[in-house]
Amino acid sequence: MYNFEFQNPVKIIFGKGEISKVGLNIPKGSKILLTYGGGSIFKNGVYDQVKSAIKVFDVIEFGGIEPNPHYETLMKAVEIAKTESITFLLSVGGGSVLDGTKFIAAAVLFTKGDPWHILSRRAPVQGAIPIGAVLTLPATGSEMNSGAVITRVEFQEKLSFMSPLVMPKFSILDPEVIFSLPDRQVANGIVDSFVHVIEQYLTFPVNSPIQDRFAESILKTLIEEGPKVLANRNDYESASNLMWSSTMALNGLIGAGVPQDWATHMIGHELTAYHGIDHARTLAIVLPGVMHIKRNQKKDKILQLGERVWGISEGNDDDRIKLTISKTVEFFESVGIPTKLPEYNVGTETIDSICDRFKKRGYKVGEKADIGPTEIRLILEDRL
Repeated sequence: MYNFEFQNPVKIIFGKGEISKVGLNIPKGSKILLTYGGGSIFKNGVYDQVKSAIKVFDVIEFGGIEPNPHYETLMKAVEIAKTESITFLLSVGGGSVLDGTKFIAAAVLFTKGDPWHILSRRAPVQGAIPIGAVLTLPATGSEMNSGAVITRVEFQEKLSFMSPLVMPKFSILDPEVIFSLPDRQVANGIVDSFVHVIEQYLTFPVNSPIQDRFAESILKTLIEEGPKVLANRNDYESASNLMWSSTMALNGLIGAGVPQDWATHMIGHELTAYHGIDHARTLAIVLPGVMHIKRNQKKDKILQLGERVWGISEGNDDDRIKLTISKTVEFFESVGIPTKLPEYNVGTETIDSICDRFKKRGYKVGEKADIGPTEIRLILEDRL
């Protein structure tokens, strides 16, 4: 196991009815910018609960943050935050709203050029307005980590940044918000969370049994509980287990002291940038290709995944690896997520564009930084 430092300061407030506590966790006298997405919070009652809980505060609202938050939209919120002297940001929505809010928090206090440089040039975050979150969709884990992913439509780019300064001060997780979610969003959340775990698990062994077994427990919980939520949206216990699994999948715990991959995410981001495909669906497309093309490098962990998660223990190594990949694909498709590029009307032209983009950037991805344009082409062609 590698050396590591682990610290997670996010306060989690979990359970039914806990949205009522949001105001108790915001500093007195704060001027709040309340951020949200397309307006689902007005239909499911979350907005009313939040507004009731923060009625003693001065609140300005900013809605319309996209499922893949757009830099262009977020910069409008940055200007409002500056003009109105906002002192606290409250994200009410899914991971995309929170990602966008993290960028707003950092961009308001960024003074060294274009805030886009935080993403495009890895410019250090200089400071951030404090953030609180009310989560309405279990998926990204953004409620308990320091990362965010932002899309700039003008450039057709989707890039990420990380900073401990944008970690929420608190996140409220009420599983009842899942009751009103459509199947598509629930399925996306299941797959997104699943692949988050895989990115930190499916690499190579470093004698980290605690992290491995934590990761496997999250994967098995998603496999068991996700379909229950799809079948019965009012199953509170399964909704609770799905929500907590999604948070645990990317709060730093299972990634401490182990190699991490993230190639699936980096390639998947390009599919979203070029075609607007849901983030989770890009992961379901790309991951099987990564597993296939890098099956020799990842052999030990693929076999471990197959045995411990999918119950595959018989046959030779090649057969077990193929079956493990097949079972993973079957799971994605069982929750309604297609896994082949043609099902999204994506062909070789996009593959060419993605490979060209990675070539121009001049860096490789993966746990051993050995996945470049040549390997990316093979991975994506495997999904045709």
